[in-house]
Amino acid sequence: MIQRIQSLYLLLAAICSVVLIQMFYLWSNESGASFYALDLFQESEFTLKVIPVLFVISGVMSIVSVFMFKQRKNQFVINRFNILVNFILLGILIYHLLTLSGESQVSEKGIGAFLPIVVVVLLAIANRAIKKDEDLVKSVDRLR
Repeated sequence: MIQRIQSLYLLLAAICSVVLIQMFYLWSNESGASFYALDLFQESEFTLKVIPVLFVISGVMSIVSVFMFKQRKNQFVINRFNILVNFILLGILIYHLLTLSGESQVSEKGIGAFLPIVVVVLLAIANRAIKKDEDLVKSVDRLR
């Protein structure tokens, strides 16, 4: 399971989705207050509460996909759905970052807002490795 390269990519994607959002802030306002993903649960706006939920869903889906190593087709489908979740998350983040109140003053965007891009790249590489494994198994079955 862990010896396969796609498992490593999926674990890195899970780490980016669950652990790194607690280390890197999403944005900071003009007063210098940094907003982390888990801090958004206290906000009143619904779209802000969805952001940490989507991060956690993405991480859980990556971990579930690691343990589905015997079902490569299902693993591939889960990863594609996870990519879709991360694109939705990225869209919400970009929308919110472009409509921050007080943009006439300087606000700083954090690196945490770009973590879904890293996760999408890792999931795409994992899907490519899963497809390569599936093609290898099909070619061996053809020889029997």
